Amino acid sequence: MTNTVPEKSGFWSRPSLWKLLSVIVAYLAFYLAVGQVTSRVFADQIDTDNVVASASSIIFGVALPIAIGAIALLIFATKLGWLRDIFGPQPIRGRGWMWIGPIIVVAAIAAHLVGTDWSEWSTGEIVSLIALGVCVGLAEELLTRGIAVKMLRDAGHRERFVAVVSSLLFALMHTVNFIAGMELATVLGTVVYTFGFGMCMYLTMRVTGTIWAAIVLHGLTDPTTILSSGGLDTSVTTEVSGAAAIASLLTVLLIAFGVVAIFLIRGRVGEDQPTHVTA
Repeated sequence: MTNTVPEKSGFWSRPSLWKLLSVIVAYLAFYLAVGQVTSRVFADQIDTDNVVASASSIIFGVALPIAIGAIALLIFATKLGWLRDIFGPQPIRGRGWMWIGPIIVVAAIAAHLVGTDWSEWSTGEIVSLIALGVCVGLAEELLTRGIAVKMLRDAGHRERFVAVVSSLLFALMHTVNFIAGMELATVLGTVVYTFGFGMCMYLTMRVTGTIWAAIVLHGLTDPTTILSSGGLDTSVTTEVSGAAAIASLLTVLLIAFGVVAIFLIRGRVGEDQPTHVTA
């Protein structure tokens, strides 16, 4: 009995990339399993042809499995005593150029809002999409900018490695959309986009000093993108006019900036940490 807790604590106190991969895989398996259960239990509420066709379909078909996944991640982080590190102040701050990341994301959110045909959506659907955004923002940021970043930092990696690997894992997580029936071309486009978006979320966390900023921006991005594009599997880059064209341009810019940022990120937690802003 006396050796059980220290042994378990010791395993997670020595983080590594393979342990992080096991967490990601376990979460995805859990999420997919929960999705299968909820899709059967609430089958009469879900539109399988267009999951965002109604408020109930959005909640039970998309938001609920993600919400349950977020709760599981919170329990996992709480059991390990990681919540303070994840939701507290960042141990390393960012340079001024990193503000470009969140600025692009905010601009894209604004363009999506302007480009939305609001007459196509009911109040219930809009509220449900906002709830979906809250679930997605919390679950995905907690896993990739919270747990993943903490484990990579605790393993002693430099911030460039932390940013790239956490963003790459975030992007690769979206390949499960193929299992859900999304077209391969759309999945591949989503993976490319989400890598750039992940880099921008990492930079948002660094430059604001908190994961909460990334959670909020992520939570606003998904619902506004769906509202603007009209569905989960509709690429925003196919839109060509007005605010939609601006959103598409910002999407390309976001991806390009995410790649450029790889070569600009420096530093390591605990190394050369003066009192002023550092890289």
